[in-house]
Amino acid sequence: MTRADEQHKKIISDLDRRRQKRRKDSDEFKVVEGVIDAPTLKTLYKLLSRGTINAVHGAISTGKEANVYRGEDADGKSVAVKIYRVSTAETDFMLEYIVGDPRFKRVKRRSRSLIPQWATKEYKNLMRYHDAGIRVPKPIDIERNVLVMEFIGDTKSNLPAPLLKNVEIPSPVKTFNEIIRMIETGYTKAGLVHADLSEYNILWLGKPVYIDVSQSVLIGHENAKKYLFRDIQNITNYFTKLGVDTEDPEVIARHIVTVGEK
Repeated sequence: MTRADEQHKKIISDLDRRRQKRRKDSDEFKVVEGVIDAPTLKTLYKLLSRGTINAVHGAISTGKEANVYRGEDADGKSVAVKIYRVSTAETDFMLEYIVGDPRFKRVKRRSRSLIPQWATKEYKNLMRYHDAGIRVPKPIDIERNVLVMEFIGDTKSNLPAPLLKNVEIPSPVKTFNEIIRMIETGYTKAGLVHADLSEYNILWLGKPVYIDVSQSVLIGHENAKKYLFRDIQNITNYFTKLGVDTEDPEVIARHIVTVGEK
């Protein structure tokens, strides 16, 4: 075989590998194709090319703001892939929680500019909560409108953890106190108020786990105390229905603010 023949064979082999890889990638993303726009697919391929994800499977949850899919990393371990809607996003409510945040100097109303900032805001908030020791999905990577984070659930069966509202809590009193401590730690150590806390935004994996923290605000936000009271009120209302004799939400909120000011 001549040198030219060897080079030709090598080129054909490389092309075959690339075609096979493209087919493999297409199979891995077939679940999300058809419901995700072309720019988002390009974003997914960027995350794939740098090794953050290796596959995207079925939806874990769907919502107006985003869908969450189960993905796999390069080692085959489950991760959560949150894809924020861009073309059909309703962004007006977001401005209340992001305008004035010193981490985002130039906030634009156009969804193609705002949504990537909103996704980044959730990434940054998750990191702050995680670093403060609060149970949240650990953030892994962010690219445009796609956030990759820790999968919360049974890693053997790949079943996601249920929402707090869908489980029978073994000890409601203990769990209520634990969530109030999480709110206090979030305020005093992470410097954040969840701002949308309820039984719908907490997972249960033997213990409560915060999710959906994109709207969480720094405690310096002009409405932080109002959101803090609202979070506490939502939690006390829910646990009161479970028979827990809770403290008045205003008393709890004042205590947390006082501790945070020390």
